[in-house]
Amino acid sequence: QVQLVESGGGAVQAGGSLRLSCAVAGSTSSNSCMGWFRQAPGKEREGVVSVYIRDGATLYADSVKGRFTVALDNAKIPVYLQMNSLKPEDAAVYYCAARYSTVGGRCPLNHRAYAIWGQGTQVTVSS
Repeated sequence: QVQLVESGGGAVQAGGSLRLSCAVAGSTSSNSCMGWFRQAPGKEREGVVSVYIRDGATLYADSVKGRFTVALDNAKIPVYLQMNSLKPEDAAVYYCAARYSTVGGRCPLNHRAYAIWGQGTQVTVSS
């Protein structure tokens, strides 16, 4: 089974940038989905970006479009999440996640669809 380890979290001021990394151990299939998710205190976990490993197709949450960018390696693994123009509301624990198939041909942003999770990395954004 794939194992995921996130790193790169930290504390930044609003308007700053961070780059998160997701280290992947094990193999995924070409039909797998991976993604980045986040959970703020007292809130439900939410999807940030999903990636279809077969072709690298991405789906971003509206809240991060234009500010966050996922970088894929040669195997289309979303190894980095570049976060720019950070806002206080971006503060959360960020997780990398994976599933071995699509849902209706797409990689969902619904965290409940993913079964493999990393331990998370904390991002703090001060105003």
